[in-house]
Amino acid sequence: MFVVGFHGTTPSGELLELLRRGVGAVVLFSRNIVAPAQVLELTGSLTRAAGRPVVVCVDQEGGRVRRLREGFTQVPSMRALGQHADPELARLVGWVMGRELRAVGIHVNFAPVLDVDTNPDNPVIGDRSFGSDPELVATLGEALAGGLGQAGVVACGKHFPGHGDTDQDSHHELPRLVHDRQRLERVELLPFRRLGRAGIPSLMTAHVLVEALDREHPATMSSSVLTGLLRNEIGYDGVVFSDDLEMKAVADHYAPERAALLAVQAGSDALLVCHSADVAHRMLDALIQAARQGELSAERIAEANRRLMRLQRPMHGVKAGELGVLGCREHRAIVERVLESGETEASDPTDAREPTTDGWSS
Repeated sequence: MFVVGFHGTTPSGELLELLRRGVGAVVLFSRNIVAPAQVLELTGSLTRAAGRPVVVCVDQEGGRVRRLREGFTQVPSMRALGQHADPELARLVGWVMGRELRAVGIHVNFAPVLDVDTNPDNPVIGDRSFGSDPELVATLGEALAGGLGQAGVVACGKHFPGHGDTDQDSHHELPRLVHDRQRLERVELLPFRRLGRAGIPSLMTAHVLVEALDREHPATMSSSVLTGLLRNEIGYDGVVFSDDLEMKAVADHYAPERAALLAVQAGSDALLVCHSADVAHRMLDALIQAARQGELSAERIAEANRRLMRLQRPMHGVKAGELGVLGCREHRAIVERVLESGETEASDPTDAREPTTDGWSS
């Protein structure tokens, strides 16, 4: 039930200890990546070190959020794709992304972004979104997720229940959404309802306090949001990933142990801890203790593991290693169709800092 990050381009001792304790998934960042062949060796080494399959995740959205760059097809921003309003083109872009991720042994892509870009002052979403029309975001998001799936990669829509109309960055503080429920249904929730009911295999939470749904807890820790709305009302039964629990929107308000317990109790199936092995150990210890003391039910743990095992099942049938597809002519031709929109790409944030899933790393 944990997805952990690590530092270095080979499995660190800290990561190996977490795998020994049973951690089932790893998330890669630019700090872990040198070249395609190195990524392929890294992903294979994780399974060899653990002695069992390890799920490898990444943020490869396109545009400014691309972990895999040198040697890979460079997919433009989702805003550029949104300008075409072409579901078939979105599916092809998802297929390109998925085909290249599987070539280097990556199983889960934390994409597409399903946030609706309605606030020009939003410091974190912007051109990561397909646009300001909820119907367009839903249609293109479903198509891109389908393309990823056709290539054998699990899509993860984010950030539920919507991060598009905040003017605060949850990497640094806890954003609030003050819209009433009617507005949320019309804009923020529409893409998630559509893809949730269409069966997207996973969704990621937002560290956003949505006052119409829960005035006390951000969505990641809110039973009203994750169980009441997402599970019971929308009927979603896919995997729910938390966003990175080390982000300040959470870390400034909750101790790691409390954050982990609340997130799982609320309905998160897998917890992202992207930077510190110490924090991951503390959270893991806290959940073990809560389970032993009856504070975290065996049913909740079993439910999460059922979803996670179902998510992993199709991953083992697709082989990695086809590095010849990376940056191939066919893939470049699809991307060139997106660039015909004339969208100007944002500056490359790796010059300073990069958005992680979804914390910041240098």
